[in-house]
Amino acid sequence: MGLLEGAVVLVNGGSQGVGAGIVRAAVREGARVVFTGRRAEIGEAFAAEADATFVRADLADPAQAHGSVQQVVDLCGRIDCLVNAAGLTSRGSLLDTTPELFDAHMAINLRGPFFAMQAAVRNMVDRKAPGTIVNIITSSAHGGQPFLAPYVAAKAGLAGLTRNVAHAHRWDRIRVNGLNIGWTDTEGEDAIQRAFHGAGDDWRHRAAETQPMGKLGQVDEIADFVVFLLSDRSGVVTGSVIDWDQIVFGGLD
Repeated sequence: MGLLEGAVVLVNGGSQGVGAGIVRAAVREGARVVFTGRRAEIGEAFAAEADATFVRADLADPAQAHGSVQQVVDLCGRIDCLVNAAGLTSRGSLLDTTPELFDAHMAINLRGPFFAMQAAVRNMVDRKAPGTIVNIITSSAHGGQPFLAPYVAAKAGLAGLTRNVAHAHRWDRIRVNGLNIGWTDTEGEDAIQRAFHGAGDDWRHRAAETQPMGKLGQVDEIADFVVFLLSDRSGVVTGSVIDWDQIVFGGLD
């Protein structure tokens, strides 16, 4: 039996990148997986490939964040596990971030997970059933680069929210953890590097050379760790925001 055998899992932001990796890993481990994304053509194609169910949702809209959980309940009768993997990483510093950009980051990176968790936890509490939630955060939540100001603000909020919800619902047997992922090789990162940093086709190779382990974070490795946190094999762990990175925060040379 797989780690998630028979579990009903929702992966918000699961049509590409880290989210898609988590969808694949959860299906492999025996879960019934529903995932969301904004682009129907991409989501439906990936659903057929991954043996999962796609639901179109824009997590920037609180009603759709809430509704993503309700659609899972309508389809499967319940929700056991939630992963918030949707993310916006567009650049902005303190000095050049517009209110519109700031609000966009808050909507996707903080408000969406808040209302998805609200709906999922309500279902679990109403059923008096245990459950697990994993929020994909970022190592930049510790402070981050100057060009990530609104992203850091939202994701740091998500780290605090993760601990808050974990504490509030530990007696409901609902475990909530977060993963501060570092620089990761995804389709979205490729687009960001090209659009904002003038990167060429060799940017992955150049980036890997700057990392202690000689590579960027890999989606499949992150996905396996998330599945472990969702599963009973991670025991009683809750309220942990884990640095999944090759940078040791607080370490100085």
